[in-house]
Amino acid sequence: MAVVTLGGSPINTNGSLPKVGSKAPEFQLVKQDLAIASLADFAGSKLVLNIFPSIDTSTCATSVRTFNAKASALENTKVLCISRDLPFAQKRFCGAEGLDNVINLSDFNTGNFGKTYGLEITEGAFSGLHARAVVVIDENGTVKHTELVAEIANEPNYESALAAL
Repeated sequence: MAVVTLGGSPINTNGSLPKVGSKAPEFQLVKQDLAIASLADFAGSKLVLNIFPSIDTSTCATSVRTFNAKASALENTKVLCISRDLPFAQKRFCGAEGLDNVINLSDFNTGNFGKTYGLEITEGAFSGLHARAVVVIDENGTVKHTELVAEIANEPNYESALAAL
């Protein structure tokens, strides 16, 4: 279990992020067309997992915009934006914003991604959603960098995540 804050108040997650140097846990998430995407679908690519509670909050939206802008310059790198939002909400947001350098994936139906990656918030107003985090995975599926953002309202450290690539 990890502790983060929401507006300064401590809240718990169900576990801890995968360890740097370990193999990234497999996942199955829902794409915008409702098909299933798995970690194996991205084999051979470097991945930035931008994980957040909801696309409809300002900090989450900013992280998607920022990674979208920075991803366009990176070779063999995909940014996966992961939340429990419905795929339709993710698609609406990126369409309205003209964001096309990120891939939105939803954990709405089971929450298994959040549970497996230790990011499920277990109490409070955001219970069941994901804590804000970034996980960087290399082209061989090894975790190269993790960040559990201490205060959910804060943005992740973009430079540290991108430097790990």
